[in-house]
Amino acid sequence: MGDERPDAPVVVREDGRFVVRQHGTEAELVYEITDEGLVLVHTGVPESMGGHGIGGALVGAAVAWAATQGLPVVPWCPFARAWLHDHPAQAATVTVDWRSRPRR
Repeated sequence: MGDERPDAPVVVREDGRFVVRQHGTEAELVYEITDEGLVLVHTGVPESMGGHGIGGALVGAAVAWAATQGLPVVPWCPFARAWLHDHPAQAATVTVDWRSRPRR
C-alpha cells in the first residue's frame, strides 16, 4: 500500500490501524470506520523511525485504501490533516471532510 518506491516502507492494515514495522519497532496510524467515513485518529511514529517518510506512507496508504472502499476520509489527526493539505493530488483521490473535528 502507499508509496511504490523500492525503498518505501511496507504498510499493512490490521485491527483498526495501518502499521509499518522496522527493526522490532512499529509506527501506526489509528483509524475508525464510522458513518462519516475513514476517520484518521492518530499517527504515531517513534523517534527512531522519524525522518524517513513513514508518517506520510501511513497516511498515503490509508487514503489509497479509503479510495478503494469508496470511503470519505475524515482527518482528525493533526499530522494526517497537514499531510493531506501538503499532498493535494493524493487528497483529490477521495472526498475529504475538512470540517469534522474529534468529538470529546
